[in-house]
Amino acid sequence: MQNNDSRTDVILNSIAEGVITVDKEFKITFINEAAEKITGFKKDEVIGQFCKNVFKSEFCLSNCPIAQILRNGKSVFDLDTFINCSNSEVLPIRINAAVLKDENNIPTGGVITFRDISLFKQVEDIIKAESQFHGMIGKNKAMKEIYQLVMEISDSDAHVLIMGETGTGKELIANAIQATSKRKKENFVKINCSVIPHNLLGSELFGHAKGAFTDAKSDRIGRFELANNGTIFLDEIAEMPLQMQTQILRVIQEGTFERLGESATRKTDVRIIAATNMNLENAISSGKFREDLFYRLSVLPIEVPPLRKRKDDIPLLIDYFIRKFSFIYKKKILGIDESALDLLINWQWPGNIRELENSIEYAVIKSRGKTHINSHNLPLRIKEKVFNGKSENKNLQTIEHNSANIIELLNTHKWNKTKVAEILGVDRTTLWRKLKSLGID
Repeated sequence: MQNNDSRTDVILNSIAEGVITVDKEFKITFINEAAEKITGFKKDEVIGQFCKNVFKSEFCLSNCPIAQILRNGKSVFDLDTFINCSNSEVLPIRINAAVLKDENNIPTGGVITFRDISLFKQVEDIIKAESQFHGMIGKNKAMKEIYQLVMEISDSDAHVLIMGETGTGKELIANAIQATSKRKKENFVKINCSVIPHNLLGSELFGHAKGAFTDAKSDRIGRFELANNGTIFLDEIAEMPLQMQTQILRVIQEGTFERLGESATRKTDVRIIAATNMNLENAISSGKFREDLFYRLSVLPIEVPPLRKRKDDIPLLIDYFIRKFSFIYKKKILGIDESALDLLINWQWPGNIRELENSIEYAVIKSRGKTHINSHNLPLRIKEKVFNGKSENKNLQTIEHNSANIIELLNTHKWNKTKVAEILGVDRTTLWRKLKSLGID
Protein backbone atom coordinates (compact mmCIF):
# COMPACT_ATOMS: atom_id res chain seq x y z
CA MET A 1 0.00 0.00 0.00
CA GLN A 2 2.85 2.36 0.86
CA ASN A 3 4.49 1.69 -2.50
CA ASN A 4 1.20 2.49 -4.25
CA ASP A 5 0.89 5.75 -2.29
CA SER A 6 4.47 6.68 -3.19
CA ARG A 7 3.86 5.93 -6.84
CA THR A 8 0.70 8.06 -6.76
CA ASP A 9 2.63 10.93 -5.17
CA VAL A 10 5.25 10.74 -7.92
CA ILE A 11 2.57 10.88 -10.60
CA LEU A 12 0.71 13.79 -8.99
CA ASN A 13 3.96 15.70 -8.47
CA SER A 14 4.84 15.33 -12.16
CA ILE A 15 1.83 17.27 -13.50
CA ALA A 16 1.71 21.03 -14.02
CA GLU A 17 -1.67 21.61 -12.36
CA GLY A 18 -2.02 22.07 -8.64
CA VAL A 19 -3.64 19.14 -6.83
CA ILE A 20 -5.09 19.23 -3.31
CA THR A 21 -7.08 16.51 -1.57
CA VAL A 22 -9.23 16.91 1.53
CA ASP A 23 -11.11 14.52 3.78
CA LYS A 24 -14.82 14.71 4.59
CA GLU A 25 -14.08 17.27 7.31
CA PHE A 26 -12.42 19.48 4.66
CA LYS A 27 -8.94 19.03 6.15
CA ILE A 28 -6.09 18.96 3.64
CA THR A 29 -4.59 15.48 3.22
CA PHE A 30 -2.30 16.05 0.23
CA ILE A 31 -0.81 18.91 -1.79
CA ASN A 32 1.41 18.34 -4.81
CA GLU A 33 4.53 20.28 -5.79
CA ALA A 34 2.73 22.37 -8.41
CA ALA A 35 0.18 23.48 -5.81
CA GLU A 36 3.03 24.42 -3.47
CA LYS A 37 4.64 26.47 -6.24
CA ILE A 38 1.40 28.21 -7.26
CA THR A 39 0.24 29.07 -3.74
CA GLY A 40 3.56 29.45 -1.93
CA PHE A 41 2.38 27.17 0.88
CA LYS A 42 4.56 24.19 1.82
CA LYS A 43 3.18 20.74 2.49
CA ASP A 44 4.17 20.79 6.16
CA GLU A 45 2.26 24.05 6.66
CA VAL A 46 -1.08 22.89 5.31
CA ILE A 47 -1.49 19.13 5.87
CA GLY A 48 -4.19 18.67 8.49
CA GLN A 49 -5.43 22.26 8.19
CA PHE A 50 -8.96 23.19 7.13
CA CYS A 51 -8.65 24.25 3.50
CA LYS A 52 -10.86 27.31 4.05
CA ASN A 53 -8.43 28.60 6.69
CA VAL A 54 -5.51 28.25 4.29
CA PHE A 55 -6.78 29.46 0.92
CA LYS A 56 -9.75 31.64 1.94
CA SER A 57 -11.51 31.45 -1.42
CA GLU A 58 -14.69 33.42 -2.03
CA PHE A 59 -16.51 30.06 -2.25
CA CYS A 60 -15.35 28.91 1.18
CA LEU A 61 -18.03 30.99 2.89
CA SER A 62 -21.09 29.99 0.91
CA ASN A 63 -20.65 27.59 -1.99
CA CYS A 64 -17.67 25.32 -1.35
CA PRO A 65 -17.16 23.10 -4.43
CA ILE A 66 -16.05 20.16 -2.28
CA ALA A 67 -19.19 20.41 -0.14
CA GLN A 68 -21.20 20.67 -3.35
CA ILE A 69 -19.75 17.52 -4.93
CA LEU A 70 -20.03 15.53 -1.70
CA ARG A 71 -23.67 16.55 -1.52
CA ASN A 72 -24.73 15.80 -5.09
CA GLY A 73 -21.94 13.59 -6.44
CA LYS A 74 -21.47 15.76 -9.53
CA SER A 75 -17.98 16.91 -10.45
CA VAL A 76 -17.25 20.61 -10.96
CA PHE A 77 -15.40 21.79 -14.08
CA ASP A 78 -13.69 25.08 -14.99
CA LEU A 79 -14.86 27.15 -12.02
CA ASP A 80 -13.06 30.49 -11.73
CA THR A 81 -12.31 31.80 -8.26
CA PHE A 82 -9.63 33.53 -6.18
CA ILE A 83 -7.42 32.21 -3.38
CA ASN A 84 -5.03 33.83 -0.94
CA CYS A 85 -1.41 32.78 -1.38
CA SER A 86 1.20 32.53 1.38
CA ASN A 87 2.38 36.09 0.65
CA SER A 88 -1.24 37.34 0.99
CA GLU A 89 -1.45 37.88 -2.77
CA VAL A 90 -4.92 37.24 -4.19
CA LEU A 91 -4.54 34.84 -7.12
CA PRO A 92 -7.16 34.01 -9.79
CA ILE A 93 -7.38 30.26 -10.44
CA ARG A 94 -9.54 27.88 -12.44
CA ILE A 95 -10.53 24.69 -10.62
CA ASN A 96 -12.01 21.24 -11.19
CA ALA A 97 -13.32 19.20 -8.28
CA ALA A 98 -14.34 15.57 -7.89
CA VAL A 99 -15.31 13.13 -5.14
CA LEU A 100 -12.69 10.74 -3.74
CA LYS A 101 -13.99 7.25 -2.91
CA ASP A 102 -12.54 4.20 -1.16
CA GLU A 103 -12.45 0.65 -2.50
CA ASN A 104 -16.09 0.20 -1.41
CA ASN A 105 -17.15 3.22 -3.46
CA ILE A 106 -17.86 5.24 -0.30
CA PRO A 107 -16.96 8.97 -0.48
CA THR A 108 -13.94 9.82 1.65
CA GLY A 109 -13.35 13.41 0.60
CA GLY A 110 -12.58 15.40 -2.49
CA VAL A 111 -9.83 16.36 -4.90
CA ILE A 112 -9.32 19.77 -6.44
CA THR A 113 -7.07 20.45 -9.42
CA PHE A 114 -6.36 24.05 -10.30
CA ARG A 115 -4.21 26.32 -12.41
CA ASP A 116 -3.05 29.91 -12.19
CA ILE A 117 -4.99 32.06 -14.68
CA SER A 118 -3.53 35.42 -13.65
CA LEU A 119 -1.79 35.92 -17.00
CA PHE A 120 -4.98 35.09 -18.86
CA LYS A 121 -6.91 37.56 -16.68
CA GLN A 122 -4.29 40.25 -17.31
CA VAL A 123 -4.60 39.75 -21.06
CA GLU A 124 -8.39 39.93 -20.84
CA ASP A 125 -8.21 43.12 -18.78
CA ILE A 126 -5.78 44.75 -21.22
CA ILE A 127 -7.92 43.88 -24.21
CA LYS A 128 -11.07 45.04 -22.46
CA ALA A 129 -9.45 48.34 -21.54
CA GLU A 130 -7.96 49.00 -24.95
CA SER A 131 -10.19 47.52 -27.57
CA GLN A 132 -13.13 45.53 -26.27
CA PHE A 133 -16.76 46.54 -26.16
CA HIS A 134 -19.08 44.03 -24.51
CA GLY A 135 -17.11 41.06 -25.84
CA MET A 136 -16.40 42.56 -29.28
CA ILE A 137 -12.74 43.13 -30.13
CA GLY A 138 -11.70 45.77 -32.60
CA LYS A 139 -10.52 49.33 -33.18
CA ASN A 140 -11.64 49.52 -36.79
CA LYS A 141 -13.58 52.68 -37.67
CA ALA A 142 -16.70 50.75 -38.72
CA MET A 143 -16.68 48.77 -35.49
CA LYS A 144 -16.28 51.91 -33.40
CA GLU A 145 -19.31 53.35 -35.17
CA ILE A 146 -21.29 50.24 -34.19
CA TYR A 147 -20.15 50.60 -30.57
CA GLN A 148 -21.27 54.23 -30.63
CA LEU A 149 -24.63 53.32 -32.15
CA VAL A 150 -25.24 50.66 -29.50
CA MET A 151 -24.71 53.28 -26.80
CA GLU A 152 -26.90 55.82 -28.59
CA ILE A 153 -29.86 53.44 -28.79
CA SER A 154 -29.61 52.27 -25.18
CA ASP A 155 -32.68 54.30 -24.20
CA SER A 156 -34.74 53.09 -27.15
CA ASP A 157 -37.20 50.21 -27.34
CA ALA A 158 -37.17 50.19 -31.15
CA HIS A 159 -36.60 46.90 -32.93
CA VAL A 160 -33.14 46.21 -34.35
CA LEU A 161 -32.07 44.34 -37.48
CA ILE A 162 -28.43 43.18 -37.54
CA MET A 163 -27.12 42.23 -40.98
CA GLY A 164 -23.80 40.61 -41.73
CA GLU A 165 -22.06 37.53 -43.06
CA THR A 166 -21.74 34.32 -41.07
CA GLY A 167 -19.12 34.57 -38.34
CA THR A 168 -19.00 38.36 -38.09
CA GLY A 169 -20.27 38.53 -34.51
CA LYS A 170 -23.92 39.46 -34.92
CA GLU A 171 -24.90 37.72 -31.70
CA LEU A 172 -22.24 39.65 -29.77
CA ILE A 173 -23.81 42.88 -31.01
CA ALA A 174 -27.23 41.63 -29.91
CA ASN A 175 -25.76 40.86 -26.48
CA ALA A 176 -24.29 44.36 -26.27
CA ILE A 177 -27.61 45.96 -27.22
CA GLN A 178 -29.38 43.98 -24.50
CA ALA A 179 -26.68 44.69 -21.89
CA THR A 180 -26.96 48.46 -22.40
CA SER A 181 -30.74 48.67 -22.85
CA LYS A 182 -33.56 49.66 -20.51
CA ARG A 183 -34.60 46.00 -20.50
CA LYS A 184 -31.22 44.63 -19.42
CA LYS A 185 -32.63 43.28 -16.14
CA GLU A 186 -35.42 41.42 -17.92
CA ASN A 187 -35.27 38.12 -19.80
CA PHE A 188 -33.14 37.93 -22.94
CA VAL A 189 -34.42 34.96 -24.97
CA LYS A 190 -32.55 33.67 -28.02
CA ILE A 191 -33.68 31.39 -30.83
CA ASN A 192 -31.98 30.40 -34.07
CA CYS A 193 -34.74 30.17 -36.66
CA SER A 194 -32.62 28.04 -38.99
CA VAL A 195 -32.23 25.09 -36.63
CA ILE A 196 -35.89 24.63 -35.65
CA PRO A 197 -37.98 22.57 -38.13
CA HIS A 198 -40.63 24.75 -39.78
CA ASN A 199 -43.47 22.65 -38.40
CA LEU A 200 -42.20 23.16 -34.84
CA LEU A 201 -41.21 26.82 -35.04
CA GLY A 202 -44.69 28.13 -34.18
CA SER A 203 -44.84 26.03 -31.02
CA GLU A 204 -41.30 27.10 -30.11
CA LEU A 205 -42.05 30.81 -30.52
CA PHE A 206 -45.62 31.03 -29.23
CA GLY A 207 -46.13 27.86 -27.18
CA HIS A 208 -48.86 25.26 -27.47
CA ALA A 209 -51.81 23.88 -25.55
CA LYS A 210 -52.02 20.29 -24.36
CA GLY A 211 -53.25 18.08 -27.20
CA ALA A 212 -52.47 20.62 -29.93
CA PHE A 213 -50.57 17.86 -31.76
CA THR A 214 -49.57 14.25 -31.14
CA ASP A 215 -46.64 14.86 -28.80
CA ALA A 216 -48.17 17.86 -26.99
CA LYS A 217 -48.63 16.09 -23.66
CA SER A 218 -48.88 19.32 -21.66
CA ASP A 219 -49.18 23.08 -22.09
CA ARG A 220 -45.95 24.75 -23.10
CA ILE A 221 -44.93 28.38 -22.83
CA GLY A 222 -43.32 29.87 -25.94
CA ARG A 223 -40.27 32.09 -26.32
CA PHE A 224 -42.31 35.27 -26.73
CA GLU A 225 -44.03 34.65 -23.39
CA LEU A 226 -40.67 33.92 -21.77
CA ALA A 227 -39.35 37.21 -23.14
CA ASN A 228 -42.33 39.29 -21.96
CA ASN A 229 -41.11 42.74 -20.80
CA GLY A 230 -37.68 41.77 -22.07
CA THR A 231 -35.99 41.10 -25.40
CA ILE A 232 -36.05 38.26 -27.92
CA PHE A 233 -33.20 37.60 -30.35
CA LEU A 234 -34.37 36.02 -33.61
CA ASP A 235 -31.19 34.80 -35.27
CA GLU A 236 -31.28 33.84 -38.96
CA ILE A 237 -34.76 35.35 -39.29
CA ALA A 238 -34.65 35.07 -43.09
CA GLU A 239 -34.96 31.28 -42.67
CA MET A 240 -38.41 31.75 -41.15
CA PRO A 241 -41.31 30.58 -43.37
CA LEU A 242 -43.69 33.25 -44.68
CA GLN A 243 -46.61 32.10 -42.54
CA MET A 244 -44.50 32.55 -39.41
CA GLN A 245 -43.33 35.95 -40.64
CA THR A 246 -46.98 37.00 -40.70
CA GLN A 247 -47.37 36.02 -37.05
CA ILE A 248 -44.22 37.94 -36.10
CA LEU A 249 -45.62 40.98 -37.89
CA ARG A 250 -48.79 40.70 -35.82
CA VAL A 251 -46.78 40.59 -32.58
CA ILE A 252 -44.95 43.74 -33.65
CA GLN A 253 -48.10 45.60 -34.69
CA GLU A 254 -50.56 44.46 -32.02
CA GLY A 255 -48.48 42.84 -29.28
CA THR A 256 -50.74 39.76 -29.35
CA PHE A 257 -50.56 36.08 -30.29
CA GLU A 258 -52.20 32.72 -29.61
CA ARG A 259 -50.60 29.50 -28.51
CA LEU A 260 -50.90 26.64 -30.97
CA GLY A 261 -54.17 24.79 -30.34
CA GLU A 262 -55.61 27.56 -28.19
CA SER A 263 -58.10 30.32 -29.03
CA ALA A 264 -57.27 32.67 -26.14
CA THR A 265 -55.36 35.75 -27.26
CA ARG A 266 -52.32 36.63 -25.16
CA LYS A 267 -50.48 39.91 -24.90
CA THR A 268 -46.74 40.42 -24.86
CA ASP A 269 -44.40 43.38 -24.59
CA VAL A 270 -41.19 42.34 -26.28
CA ARG A 271 -38.35 44.11 -28.01
CA ILE A 272 -37.13 42.20 -31.06
CA ILE A 273 -33.51 42.04 -32.16
CA ALA A 274 -33.28 40.12 -35.43
CA ALA A 275 -30.21 39.01 -37.36
CA THR A 276 -29.55 37.58 -40.79
CA ASN A 277 -26.66 36.72 -43.08
CA MET A 278 -28.87 37.00 -46.17
CA ASN A 279 -29.47 39.94 -48.48
CA LEU A 280 -33.04 40.72 -47.44
CA GLU A 281 -33.70 42.96 -50.44
CA ASN A 282 -33.05 39.96 -52.69
CA ALA A 283 -35.20 37.78 -50.42
CA ILE A 284 -38.03 40.31 -50.70
CA SER A 285 -37.70 40.41 -54.50
CA SER A 286 -37.89 36.61 -54.69
CA GLY A 287 -40.92 36.48 -52.40
CA LYS A 288 -39.11 34.76 -49.53
CA PHE A 289 -39.33 37.63 -47.05
CA ARG A 290 -42.14 40.06 -46.28
CA GLU A 291 -41.32 43.64 -47.18
CA ASP A 292 -43.56 45.04 -44.42
CA LEU A 293 -41.79 42.88 -41.83
CA PHE A 294 -38.43 44.10 -43.09
CA TYR A 295 -39.43 47.73 -42.53
CA ARG A 296 -40.90 46.96 -39.11
CA LEU A 297 -37.73 45.22 -37.97
CA SER A 298 -35.20 47.61 -39.46
CA VAL A 299 -36.11 50.67 -37.43
CA LEU A 300 -32.51 50.50 -36.22
CA PRO A 301 -30.46 48.67 -38.87
CA ILE A 302 -26.88 47.63 -38.12
CA GLU A 303 -24.56 46.34 -40.83
CA VAL A 304 -21.59 44.36 -39.52
CA PRO A 305 -18.51 44.54 -41.76
CA PRO A 306 -16.87 41.27 -42.83
CA LEU A 307 -13.37 40.63 -41.52
CA ARG A 308 -11.81 41.26 -44.96
CA LYS A 309 -13.04 44.88 -44.65
CA ARG A 310 -11.55 45.40 -41.20
CA LYS A 311 -8.10 43.90 -41.70
CA ASP A 312 -6.60 46.40 -39.28
CA ASP A 313 -8.30 44.38 -36.52
CA ILE A 314 -6.78 41.05 -37.59
CA PRO A 315 -3.51 41.40 -35.57
CA LEU A 316 -5.51 42.33 -32.48
CA LEU A 317 -7.83 39.35 -32.89
CA ILE A 318 -4.89 37.02 -33.57
CA ASP A 319 -3.17 38.17 -30.39
CA TYR A 320 -6.32 37.55 -28.37
CA PHE A 321 -6.89 34.08 -29.81
CA ILE A 322 -3.23 33.09 -29.39
CA ARG A 323 -3.39 33.94 -25.71
CA LYS A 324 -6.76 32.24 -25.32
CA PHE A 325 -5.69 28.95 -26.89
CA SER A 326 -2.21 29.02 -25.37
CA PHE A 327 -3.95 29.05 -22.03
CA ILE A 328 -6.42 26.30 -22.97
CA TYR A 329 -3.75 24.01 -24.40
CA LYS A 330 -1.08 24.95 -21.82
CA LYS A 331 1.31 26.27 -24.47
CA LYS A 332 3.76 29.16 -24.23
CA ILE A 333 3.05 30.82 -27.55
CA LEU A 334 4.18 34.43 -27.41
CA GLY A 335 3.07 35.61 -30.82
CA ILE A 336 3.17 35.08 -34.57
CA ASP A 337 5.99 35.68 -37.04
CA GLU A 338 5.69 38.15 -39.90
CA SER A 339 5.36 35.59 -42.70
CA ALA A 340 2.43 33.88 -40.98
CA LEU A 341 0.83 37.22 -40.14
CA ASP A 342 1.09 38.29 -43.79
CA LEU A 343 -0.65 35.08 -44.87
CA LEU A 344 -3.50 35.68 -42.44
CA ILE A 345 -3.91 39.32 -43.40
CA ASN A 346 -4.01 38.41 -47.11
CA TRP A 347 -6.57 35.65 -46.61
CA GLN A 348 -10.11 36.76 -47.49
CA TRP A 349 -11.78 35.07 -44.48
CA PRO A 350 -15.03 33.78 -45.96
CA GLY A 351 -15.89 32.46 -42.50
CA ASN A 352 -14.90 35.76 -40.86
CA ILE A 353 -13.93 35.89 -37.16
CA ARG A 354 -15.14 32.37 -36.47
CA GLU A 355 -12.82 31.05 -39.18
CA LEU A 356 -9.92 33.10 -37.81
CA GLU A 357 -10.51 31.74 -34.32
CA ASN A 358 -10.53 28.16 -35.61
CA SER A 359 -7.37 28.80 -37.64
CA ILE A 360 -5.48 30.14 -34.62
CA GLU A 361 -6.62 27.20 -32.51
CA TYR A 362 -5.26 24.89 -35.24
CA ALA A 363 -1.96 26.80 -35.34
CA VAL A 364 -1.49 26.77 -31.57
CA ILE A 365 -1.97 23.00 -31.50
CA LYS A 366 0.46 22.54 -34.41
CA SER A 367 3.18 24.73 -32.92
CA ARG A 368 4.67 22.10 -30.65
CA GLY A 369 7.77 23.29 -28.81
CA LYS A 370 7.71 26.72 -30.45
CA THR A 371 7.17 30.18 -28.96
CA HIS A 372 5.81 31.74 -32.15
CA ILE A 373 3.34 30.57 -34.76
CA ASN A 374 4.91 30.33 -38.21
CA SER A 375 3.46 29.82 -41.68
CA HIS A 376 3.93 26.03 -41.46
CA ASN A 377 1.51 25.92 -38.53
CA LEU A 378 -1.38 27.47 -40.45
CA PRO A 379 -4.24 25.46 -41.98
CA LEU A 380 -3.35 24.06 -45.38
CA ARG A 381 -6.27 25.79 -47.13
CA ILE A 382 -4.82 29.19 -46.21
CA LYS A 383 -1.27 28.35 -47.29
CA GLU A 384 -2.36 26.80 -50.59
CA LYS A 385 -4.86 29.53 -51.45
CA VAL A 386 -2.47 32.39 -50.73
CA PHE A 387 0.60 30.81 -52.31
CA ASN A 388 -0.96 29.10 -55.30
CA GLY A 389 -4.53 30.39 -55.61
CA LYS A 390 -5.70 26.81 -55.15
CA SER A 391 -8.47 25.70 -52.84
CA GLU A 392 -7.80 23.00 -50.30
CA ASN A 393 -7.83 19.44 -51.55
CA LYS A 394 -9.92 17.96 -48.78
CA ASN A 395 -8.64 14.42 -48.79
CA LEU A 396 -6.85 12.25 -46.30
CA GLN A 397 -3.39 13.02 -47.67
CA THR A 398 -3.74 16.76 -47.06
CA ILE A 399 -4.81 16.66 -43.41
CA GLU A 400 -1.64 17.66 -41.61
CA HIS A 401 -2.54 15.99 -38.33
CA ASN A 402 -1.31 12.95 -36.51
CA SER A 403 -3.32 11.08 -33.92
CA ALA A 404 -1.99 13.20 -31.03
CA ASN A 405 -3.15 16.45 -32.68
CA ILE A 406 -6.59 15.07 -33.42
CA ILE A 407 -7.09 13.50 -30.00
CA GLU A 408 -6.09 16.78 -28.34
CA LEU A 409 -8.70 18.64 -30.38
CA LEU A 410 -11.38 16.02 -29.75
CA ASN A 411 -10.76 16.05 -26.00
CA THR A 412 -10.89 19.84 -25.85
CA HIS A 413 -14.19 19.93 -27.73
CA LYS A 414 -15.74 16.95 -25.88
CA TRP A 415 -15.50 14.74 -28.99
CA ASN A 416 -17.68 17.05 -31.07
CA LYS A 417 -16.49 15.80 -34.46
CA THR A 418 -18.41 18.46 -36.37
CA LYS A 419 -16.58 21.21 -34.47
CA VAL A 420 -13.19 19.52 -34.88
CA ALA A 421 -13.76 19.03 -38.61
CA GLU A 422 -14.59 22.75 -38.87
CA ILE A 423 -11.33 23.65 -37.11
CA LEU A 424 -9.34 21.32 -39.37
CA GLY A 425 -11.01 22.78 -42.45
CA VAL A 426 -12.33 19.44 -43.68
CA ASP A 427 -15.76 17.88 -43.90
CA ARG A 428 -16.99 15.49 -41.21
CA THR A 429 -16.74 12.43 -43.48
CA THR A 430 -13.07 13.14 -44.19
CA LEU A 431 -12.39 13.43 -40.48
CA TRP A 432 -14.23 10.15 -39.85
CA ARG A 433 -12.08 8.37 -42.45
CA LYS A 434 -8.93 9.85 -40.94
CA LEU A 435 -9.93 8.70 -37.45
CA LYS A 436 -10.66 5.23 -38.78
CA SER A 437 -7.26 5.07 -40.50
CA LEU A 438 -5.60 5.99 -37.20
CA GLY A 439 -7.58 3.37 -35.29
CA ILE A 440 -9.56 5.97 -33.34
CA ASP A 441 -13.27 5.30 -32.78
